[in-house]
This record gives sequence, structure tokens and C-alpha cells, in this order.
Amino acid sequence: MFQRILIANRGEIAVRIIRACYEMGIETVAVYSTADEKALHTQMADTAICIGGAPPRESYLNAQAILTAASISKCDAIHPGFGFLAENAEFAEMTRACGFTFIGPSPDVIRLMGDKAAARQQARLAGVPVIPGSEGIVNTIADAQTQAERLGFPVMIKAAAGGGGRGMRAAFDRDQLVSAYQAARAESRTAFSDDRVYLEKLLIDPRHIEIQLAADQYGSIVHFGERDCSLQRRNQKLLEEAPSPFVDQTLRDRLGVDAVRLANQVGYEGVGTVEFLVDRDRKHYFMEMNTRIQVEHPVSEETTGQDLIQIQIACAARQPMTITQDDIKIRGHAIECRINAEDPLKNFRPGPGEVSFVHFPGGPGVRIDSAIFSGYKIPSDYDSLIAKLIVYGRDRDEAIRRMRRALLECHVSGVKTNIDFMLAVLREPEFESGDIDIGWMSRNGERLLLPLAEED
Repeated sequence: MFQRILIANRGEIAVRIIRACYEMGIETVAVYSTADEKALHTQMADTAICIGGAPPRESYLNAQAILTAASISKCDAIHPGFGFLAENAEFAEMTRACGFTFIGPSPDVIRLMGDKAAARQQARLAGVPVIPGSEGIVNTIADAQTQAERLGFPVMIKAAAGGGGRGMRAAFDRDQLVSAYQAARAESRTAFSDDRVYLEKLLIDPRHIEIQLAADQYGSIVHFGERDCSLQRRNQKLLEEAPSPFVDQTLRDRLGVDAVRLANQVGYEGVGTVEFLVDRDRKHYFMEMNTRIQVEHPVSEETTGQDLIQIQIACAARQPMTITQDDIKIRGHAIECRINAEDPLKNFRPGPGEVSFVHFPGGPGVRIDSAIFSGYKIPSDYDSLIAKLIVYGRDRDEAIRRMRRALLECHVSGVKTNIDFMLAVLREPEFESGDIDIGWMSRNGERLLLPLAEED
């Protein structure tokens, strides 16, 4: 097992990894930017090293600075968390070349599955259903028009190097196609320095269902059931739950088999997630694979009793998994709400600033993954996520009631948050019945904001 791990990240995921390492008897090294000098992860780690200025390119995206920090602190391995360099194949290669273990899959697998068009091809080879789409990259508007006519409108233009909902545009007819194609390429170029796009048939109001899996270096692959991530705003997840209120056992088995089949096809090692879109007839289609731990992993931990970060670290240390598929039992129900420092009444604009007071909820079945505290100054340079509120219940009804109670107890002063907005969502009859698809927020978001505006 590793003796010392450098965590190439910040915020709540860095804190989460530090906690897992402590329980495994592994020392931790935190890296931080000048904006994060007093951040919680720097205080909790055994060692903390400044690697650059506040802009991510000067610090958390600065591969050479991170590797230098790992070298001088004599680390065995580097955990990238999520975001930043977590799915950067070049960084994984540099990490290995410098003699450190990269806690994640191989650079070749990261590169392969990070290219969405190539990932679709791997899914086809594995016999996993994919959404009808273009055969590879669409290089011109004329090609896009030809492919769209073949598929039939509506279509979705998607960045080949995309992720996090960026580089995606829908087109419902030929008139919209040109502007959507240009916008998707421009956004992809800005976000990923890669403007390649492809087309997919747009499914109307599907569910976003994903399968969490883990694979060791000895051929063992297991999955931990599904998560429902359908509650989204502009392709950004707001709330996740496990298991899905929509998925029956037959579909659950099919999703699990296909996720494992794809992981086996590409020689996957470590923890990862296979994401699917599921239509109203419960037909599922491969969407993408995330080659890292995900923001929403706690709901799978709560419903299976497994520590996914510890499993991820153990797999990277070449230890065989001690669990089999038969050992993984889905029990109860878990929900996660993402708490962001943002103002819902101002188009969810991020609002950095000083947290003057924070009180997190407690009690049975309540978990908080966060890195904020009273007096903490939220930097303007990073994502607005400040906490993940996770609850567990014996069934979905209890989990919903528990989440409502926890949101009422959760108070963050000094900055605007989306806490009241998430509480409004949890009180919606359609959410309570589980009748949520990825288009639900676009149809109902403005209505949910009206009571908040009256109270403001």
C-alpha cells in the first residue's frame, strides 16, 4: 500500500480523499493556490505545499508544479480527484514517467474514453446500445446537415472532448442547426482547446442514469447499482439519488451488465462511471464514461456501505478487490443535494465572498461533504460548489423527508446559496412521485423561483 499520496485538487473532494487516506494509514500532501492558503484541505493534510497563483492554470492545472511538489514531498502516488487534471491523459503519462502512481485508469484508457466519438465506437464493439448518431466527427456544416437529415430532427451537437454539459447544443430544425453547430464548436474550443463535434439523435425528455463501477488489475469488475441524475439545469446536475425511482430490476440488471461489458472491452482499471440515457420505454443508450471519481459518488456509498475512494486507492496500489458482485447489496435510498454559492434569483450567478456563519445539519442518516467553515473566504476562481448534503433513508419517502429537514437546518450566511431553491424542488409533487426527467427543470425552474423572489 502507498505510504504518502499527493492530492492534486482542492475543496470538498480533497477533504474527502484526506479522510479516506487517514483511515487507511496513508499520509497526505495537499497542494494549494495562493487563494487557498487557509483552506480546510491544507489544514487537514499532513503536509501542504503552495504550487502557484489563484488562476487554475497557475496552480491546479500546472502539471509541472504538482509533480515537483510530489517529488520534494516523496509521495508514492497522486490522486487527481475530479475536475482539473483528473481526466487529462497527458498528466497521467507525466505522473507515471516521473515514477509516481496515477490513481486512475491508464493514460490510453483516459484518452480513449475522453473522446466521446471514440467512446461510442467502443460501446458498439462491446455490444452496448448507443444513441443513433454520426459516424465519427462532423467537420463541416454541410456534413452536419447531411447527418441531421439522415438521423431526423431534433439532433444534439456534442463536443468530442466534452464533459460537464459543455459543448452541447440542440437543433430542432435546419434553421437552428447552423447556429447550434457553430456555438457547440466555439464552446468546445474555449473549454477543451478542441472544436471537434459529432451529432446524436436527441431523445425527448429521457432519464440520466449512471452505473458506478470498480475494476482491479486482475480482471475483477463490479458495479454498485445505478444513480439517477436527471434533475439538471443546463446540463449541470443539481441532485442525485440512488437507486433510481424509475429503474426496475430488469433494467438495473441490463445497465449493470452493459457497464461491466464496456469496462472489460477497454481494459478499465480503477473507479469509473458509465452514463446512460433511458427513454420512456426503459430503453437505454450509452452516453459517456467518466474515468474518475464523481461528485455524486456518496449516494452509492450510502446505499452499498462501500468506501469508493478507498477501493479506488487500493486498486491503484495493485491490490485485488476483496468484494464480488454478490457482496454488493443495494439497501435503502440516498439523495445528494449540491449546495452552491450562487444566487438563483440572478440566473444562478456564482457569488464568492466570506462565509460569516455556517451551520450544517446532523442527526440520523445525514452526511455533509464540505470544505467551508465560518470565516472561510470563497475564492472567485473556482467552481461554486461549497457542500454536498447527503441523506440516507430506509426508503425513498424517508430520504425525501430527511432531506427536507436537513435543508431547513442548513444555514450559510455571508453569501447567497441555492439552499432554499433545492428545498422548493424537494417539495414538488412530481419530485416526490419520482416523475423527473432531464427536461423537468427547464420546464419548471422559473415557476420555482417565484416564491423565492417574493420572500427576498
